[in-house]
Amino acid sequence: MPFESLVLVIVIAILVLTTIIIILSRYRKCPSDKIMVIYGKVGSNDDGTSRSARCIHGGAAFIWPIFQAYEYMDLTPISISVDLTNALSRQNIRIDVPSRFTVGISTEEGIMQNAAERLLGLKLTDVQDLAKDIIFGQLRLIIATMDIEEINTDRDKFLEAVSGNVETELKKIGLRLINVNVTDINDESGYIVALGKEAAAKAINDAKKSVAEADREGAIGEANANMDQRIKVSLANSEAVKGENEAKANIAASDAVRRELEAEAMRRAVSAEKIQAAKAAQDAYSAEQAAELARAAREKATLEADIVVKAEIDKRQLEIAAEAQAEQTRRRARGEADAIFAKMEAEARGMEEILTKQAAGFARVVEAAGGNPTDAIRLIIADKLEDIVRVQVEAIKNIKIDKVTVWDSNGGAAGKDGKTATANFLSGIMKSIPPMNEMFDMAGMELPEYLGKNKSVEATVETKPAE
Repeated sequence: MPFESLVLVIVIAILVLTTIIIILSRYRKCPSDKIMVIYGKVGSNDDGTSRSARCIHGGAAFIWPIFQAYEYMDLTPISISVDLTNALSRQNIRIDVPSRFTVGISTEEGIMQNAAERLLGLKLTDVQDLAKDIIFGQLRLIIATMDIEEINTDRDKFLEAVSGNVETELKKIGLRLINVNVTDINDESGYIVALGKEAAAKAINDAKKSVAEADREGAIGEANANMDQRIKVSLANSEAVKGENEAKANIAASDAVRRELEAEAMRRAVSAEKIQAAKAAQDAYSAEQAAELARAAREKATLEADIVVKAEIDKRQLEIAAEAQAEQTRRRARGEADAIFAKMEAEARGMEEILTKQAAGFARVVEAAGGNPTDAIRLIIADKLEDIVRVQVEAIKNIKIDKVTVWDSNGGAAGKDGKTATANFLSGIMKSIPPMNEMFDMAGMELPEYLGKNKSVEATVETKPAE
């Protein structure tokens, strides 16, 4: 390759490399804490007018050499101390409002353009002074439209008004309001101090009132808690008593069942004894056997009714007592009514059982009499004959008739039938005893021959003359 061609290639390569280096050197990236302002020939707006600058935040752009240039605007917040004094309020009272504002260059589209046009190239102190002048003017304007009470008590409203007015004016130069902090508000007349004392006194009184109300609520709460405790304890005791009563009722029911079984066993034993005794006496006479069987059946029924009914009544009374203790007055009345009803029902069942057993016993007596009711009645009367004779004997057992001494005058006249008074007295005594033969006839029975002979009663009568 000729030397000239080699030189030409080298020159072209150097030019291309230089061009690439220049292009790369003109491609600028914007940091996140800055705004890159490109000025020069940057195009035109939508309405056809030329643009003064193009702002880029968080991106990159190519800067045309010769035609364009660029600078950075710092986004670091700027703190501005604003000590406003002698600001006239709506009440014509001058106040001091020391405050601190924090501002910064806005990244909002359009407002960045204002910052590029009005703040580019200014020093930080110049930006602070410009912002301070705007803030002073807006603070005085806002204070002139508000009362001291609003400014002092309703800080949110005051700060909202300050933020709205100040930020509107700051946007015109490309700044945005980040924070407002009003440290204190004072006045020459001491009006704010008086308001503070009034508020403090009111706060103290409100605090005392709150303490008193809290003490009252605490006392009421304690009383309610004690009431709830007593109610719950009473309910727990009631449940415990109810459980104890139920356990007692269960024990009583178990005892009643045991006593019923014992009564049944006793009934069977007594019945067996009576039956064996009746069988032993059966060889002697059949009538006595039937009577003993009837008597055993009757005693059996009576014993069963007495024991079972009494056990049932005792069990029911225990249940009623348990229910009465748990259910208070209302269930006590109901339990008493149930007890009366149970008692009457038990008595009715007992009476029914007695009558049933008597009927069964009489049926057995009729069966023993060969099915003849008349003979059965005679057997029953024969069984009761001993009692009847005993009653008759009791009527005259204390009268001694072996010797009667009658004091009578011989000169007395005889009675209507020719008998003396003494004879009439003895005749009346004998007539007062019903003849046994008539009694047997009334019962449909015949007096045995060995009892049919009347034995005259000899009475020795001494007749003494009257003195």
